[in-house]
Amino acid sequence: MALKVLVVDDDFINRKLIQALLHRHPDLVSQILEAENGSEALQVVRENPDVDLILLDILMPVLDGKEFLKIFRSDPENSRIPVIVLSTDDTQKSAVFDLGAEDFIIKPINENDLINRIRYWTQNLDS
Repeated sequence: MALKVLVVDDDFINRKLIQALLHRHPDLVSQILEAENGSEALQVVRENPDVDLILLDILMPVLDGKEFLKIFRSDPENSRIPVIVLSTDDTQKSAVFDLGAEDFIIKPINENDLINRIRYWTQNLDS
């Protein structure tokens, strides 16, 4: 199954690095969308309700990852979409799990770890 993944990070280089990792696995990821903050991510999800997975940074301007999660998880339609948080700040782990994130990966990202967790959290998707 090839997934549609949304990468949310305010750092352009981080977004491109994550996209490069994902492109190395075309059997897993067919389309990559991106947003540079939580507000933009909410708009992308509204325009693309078939997003299968979100990779989310926490520390961002405009609307940070925690605020994004609060708003995103308040809509029951979004409960099927796994959110994996990618952050350098591991003090946020408990908070993001409380807000509905499925997983948390510390940056810098290990490619195998990221891919294995994506496979795990999306193994039962119907799309």
